[in-house]
Amino acid sequence: MASVAFLGLGVMGYPMAGHLKNRGGHEVTVYNRTAAKAEKWVAEHGGALASSPSEAAEGKDFVFACVGNDDDLRAVTLGDSGCFRSMGKGSIFIDNTTASAQVARELAEKAQQQGFDALDAPVSGGQAGAENGVLTVMVGGGDAAFAKARPVIESYARMVGHMGPAGAGQLTKMINQIAIAGLVQGLSEGLHFGRKAGLDLARVVDVISKGAAGSWQMENRHKTMIEGKYDFGFAVDWMRKDLGICLEEADRNGASLPVTALVDQFYKDVQAMGGRRWDTSSLLARLERNGTGG
Repeated sequence: MASVAFLGLGVMGYPMAGHLKNRGGHEVTVYNRTAAKAEKWVAEHGGALASSPSEAAEGKDFVFACVGNDDDLRAVTLGDSGCFRSMGKGSIFIDNTTASAQVARELAEKAQQQGFDALDAPVSGGQAGAENGVLTVMVGGGDAAFAKARPVIESYARMVGHMGPAGAGQLTKMINQIAIAGLVQGLSEGLHFGRKAGLDLARVVDVISKGAAGSWQMENRHKTMIEGKYDFGFAVDWMRKDLGICLEEADRNGASLPVTALVDQFYKDVQAMGGRRWDTSSLLARLERNGTGG
């Protein structure tokens, strides 16, 4: 059993912290910017409640964070009451936020200067994956820190991969989002085309999902997409944040991402349609607005 802090109890962090406590058997202290959420978590799972990231991290073996973006991450780590102010030598900071590779490297350097380690460990699998404890975790950082942290991370994961040095986890998550963006647009266009052609879409998917076109998105989202229901997972606002990170990194490293850039603008259209909190499969709604396919 390890002594653990968890910072950020959103739709992902809340169940992840729960798995650390209940499945992993670890001693967990939680912090959330909105205290009521942390109070609810403690009432449900036990553990302890802290009033600041610094208080939560004091004396802990591992400190996890799952917050919104680079700025939020810097606030809970390097801010006036950030966890880096109280983390002890030999402890490990594990960041589950989807953030930039630049901030991952920055935090790893700061941690090393203070005598502890930092791992960037973004996750894939969405809210359902977090709730069921079957996330895929892509980790960047040192070998020794990864080996020490892996058994703890496995409390909420079914796959934990060490991708390379600091920042490599975030870069791998970018590839994940790049691949998903094109895939969801392709699935949306296929379903849109099938509907225009007058085909039975359920029958179509039943057949093509068994061949080369099959994917997790097709298997898990085609029914709700056909029904025009888009409240089943990762929100459009979050996807645009992630794709923005991908496109900024591509500007730095010289990668060409024409499809990603195009799909990002399609998601902008979905936001304008009122779909900021719809899930990412709502690209189909954009195609079918007013029946134009526009």
